[in-house]
Amino acid sequence: MNAVSMVEVQKHVELSKMVKQNKARKFASKLVMYLLLLLIAFAVIMPLITLVFAAFKTPLEISQGNPLSLPKTFYLENFYKAFKQAKMATAFKNSMILSLTAVVLNIILGTMTSYVIIRHDFKAKKLIMAMFLFAMVLPFYTTEIARFNIIKGLGLYNTLYAPLIIYIGTDMMQIYIYAQYIEKIPYSLEEAAMIEGASFFQIFTRVVFPLLLPASATLGIIKFVEVINDMYIPYLYMPSNKLKTLSTSLMMFAGQRNMDWGKLSSAIILVMIPTLVVFIIFQKAIINGITQGAVKE
Repeated sequence: MNAVSMVEVQKHVELSKMVKQNKARKFASKLVMYLLLLLIAFAVIMPLITLVFAAFKTPLEISQGNPLSLPKTFYLENFYKAFKQAKMATAFKNSMILSLTAVVLNIILGTMTSYVIIRHDFKAKKLIMAMFLFAMVLPFYTTEIARFNIIKGLGLYNTLYAPLIIYIGTDMMQIYIYAQYIEKIPYSLEEAAMIEGASFFQIFTRVVFPLLLPASATLGIIKFVEVINDMYIPYLYMPSNKLKTLSTSLMMFAGQRNMDWGKLSSAIILVMIPTLVVFIIFQKAIINGITQGAVKE
């Protein structure tokens, strides 16, 4: 009995050591993970903090003070001058026109395209899907010259229609997300509408489209943020000063006042506000719209 007890005690001690070692390893791995996350958060947040501080500082405070020091007074003159000199009112108007129009037209085209591809069978269906996939992996700069020539040939260069016709196009991500919702819609709803004499267009507008509104809201928010933050397309296709967007206006303002950090920081914050407001308000809708459609019932 004593020998058996000794063996059991020894096993218990070894088991306790293994448990402690596992706990120590888990603690060490969590510690490393948290330290890494803190380092990443620090690298992301610190530039934003210095940006906000600089926006509220006087030129003298910026030149003589510490970038991480709090502003002594909230100097709002930087915002006023940045808004006026960068012509933010015109830029905001152009950005809103582009973003909202692109969102509406993109949702209409995206839902129609996805519904036709997912719900109907036709001869060129595989070819069209292959073309969408190919367009997704093809570097955009390889087709930029041809696209530029087409836009110019249509007489749309240096107008709001040039970037708009690019933004409203459907992409593979939209088709994939809409497919998750369309596949959950029972065929019986469409069959019942067809028996009642509804056309395919009426079935889409009155039966299918209302059920795609959650996905449309999510993709609309993503498209809005994408358009309002884009600098390349507006800069290339709308060089006129009257057609500057928030991003291109900021770029021009930064080039003119590269050493005036107070005004430049204020201009950056003004450009960030629309995107931040949209993301803060709709962040749950973005996540829910993407994940809910992936759940099969």
